[in-house]
Order: sequence, then structure tokens, then C-alpha cells
Amino acid sequence: MSTPAAALEIRRARRRWPPAAVLGGLAALAASVAIIALCTGAAQLSPTQVWTALVPAHDTGTGPNPAIVTVIRLPRLLLALLVGAVLAVSGAAMQGLFRNPLADPGLIGVSAGAALGAVCVIVLGSHLPWLAGALSIPLAAALGGLAATLIVYRLGRGLAGTDVATLLLAGIAINAIAGAGTGLLTYFADDRELRSLTFWLMGSLGGASWSQLAVVAPFLLLALVGLCTLGRPLNAFLLGEDVASHLGYPVERIKILTIVLCAVGVGAAVAVTGAIGFVGLVVPHLLRLSVGANHRLLLPASALLGAAGLTLADTASRTVVAPAELPIGILTALFGGPFFIYLLTRRRRPA
Repeated sequence: MSTPAAALEIRRARRRWPPAAVLGGLAALAASVAIIALCTGAAQLSPTQVWTALVPAHDTGTGPNPAIVTVIRLPRLLLALLVGAVLAVSGAAMQGLFRNPLADPGLIGVSAGAALGAVCVIVLGSHLPWLAGALSIPLAAALGGLAATLIVYRLGRGLAGTDVATLLLAGIAINAIAGAGTGLLTYFADDRELRSLTFWLMGSLGGASWSQLAVVAPFLLLALVGLCTLGRPLNAFLLGEDVASHLGYPVERIKILTIVLCAVGVGAAVAVTGAIGFVGLVVPHLLRLSVGANHRLLLPASALLGAAGLTLADTASRTVVAPAELPIGILTALFGGPFFIYLLTRRRRPA
């Protein structure tokens, strides 16, 4: 995106929708989807029944509703909200950092690297006691995602700056290498480990629990809050790295900070849900088409829409084929793949 075009896009964004209206509407959408998620499932509950189960003062202590809501559905809902928000805001940050609307944490190796790190702990943890522990999987996933991202970024960085084409090609290579490593570990895994590894191939929130949420929530919140504070420097990046530097922003420090936060957030998300694709690509694009490219609005709006979108997808995944559960990665790919093709064909059209 050229400098004049980027500046024009930011100015247009200010005239489209008031930020308070956008964020308020998306917050209302996320709240509505959350209520639907708590009410919907194998046991259909009314909002009144959900409220009774959530508020101890109104809980009669009889029936399965309190356990269904507080033990099963509520931690799954909170995890879906956090993971969806992190994936979407990471995608928006990557697209702003590399000034390319097709950039995505999955395309540049974060998800594959994080999955490889987590799979290493699953398969090798029983043989290496020092890998055991509640924090082992999320830490390994975060480190794997960070390592993959830094390698891709280093390969895409040249004397003239970051080359987007080289960056994406390097991402394809790192994805292939990480996939080969995951396949090799799968080959040596036993039956118990294979059942756990199946989780990483398609993505799911079915294993959500309060203990799991307590482990990964700090990583997800750190990435979410940190990325949402980078709106101003990412707006400056749209005008070019030289302009951003002249405006007083530490360009290299912001690049590293953005990459680290995305790697930590997406790595922690992959550690608990497996690889869920296209959320970081589709959500920022939908918002950019409607509210513009101002990252001060785009980042928090992406977090809200990503949270609502993934929660809605998770609700569908556990209801469309009930009593079985459809892997959520299948649903996001079914909707995200055609949208990605639409983006490619749209970019080919003459201006």
C-alpha cells in the first residue's frame, strides 16, 4: 500500500462510523453470542435457567443446570472468546506490520511452529521428565510459534526492508518443515499420544476447563492487551517505515514487539485449541472493508468480532451434528477458504 493511499484510507475510516458505535455494536454482538452459547447445547437452557445457575444466591442446588453451565459451558465460552480475540487481533497486527492484507499468523508459520512445540511435549514428555508440568505445553507452543515467526521474519528481511513475497514463501517453507516434524513425532507416538495428537490436526475447544483456562489466560491477555495498544505505530507503518521513523517511532523495536506478542498469543491459543485457521485473515478484512484501516479502531474491533465469531463457530460445531461434535477447524476452513479465494480474485480486479 503506497503512502498516499494509506493516508487516504485512514482519513476515510474517520468518516465511516463513529468508533464508539462500532465498538459498542460489536460488544453487544459478542454478548449476544455468549448468551446463545450458554443456552445452546445437548441440554437446551433458557436465559433464566442460565442466570439461576450462574448466580449463587438464586441457585436452588437441584438439577444438572449449575454443573452444565459453570463446569462445562462457561470455561469453554471464556476460552472461545479469548482465543477468537487473540487470533483476530494478531491477524490485524500482522497485516498492518507487513502492509499486506493477506498476511496472517498461520501463513507465516506461527500456528505450525506452535503446534510442533506442543506436540513435542505431548510425545516426548513421558520420556523427558523435565518437560512435564502444567505450563509445559503452552510454553512450548509459545516458544515454537516465536521461533518459527522469527525465522520467517529473518528470511524475509533484506537490505531494502521486509519483502512480502519472500516472507510468505518463507512461511510456506516453515509450515512444511514444522508439518514434517509433527508428522515424524506422530509416527513414533503410542496410542494414547495419538489420541491427543488428533486434537491438533483439526482444532477443538472440547477440552476446555477452568484449570486449562487459568494456565493460558495470562498469555492470551498479555498478547491481546499488548497488541491493542499498538494502534498508533501501526498506523504510522501504513505510511512507510521511513515515515514512521521520522514520526519518532522505534521501528525495529515495534516490529519485534508485535511479532513476539503475536507469537505468544497465537502459540498459547494453539496450545489449548489446536490450529484454527482463517480467523486472523477473515475478521480483519471484514472490518477493514466496513470501518477502514485505522488500527486504533481496527485492533479492538477485530478482538470483539473475532471473539464473537469463534464463539458462534464453536456453538455450531457442538450442535450441528449433535450428540457428536464437529471439529471447529473444519467450520472455520469451510467459511474462511472461500473468503480467501474471494480476496485473491478481488485483488486482481482493475481499480
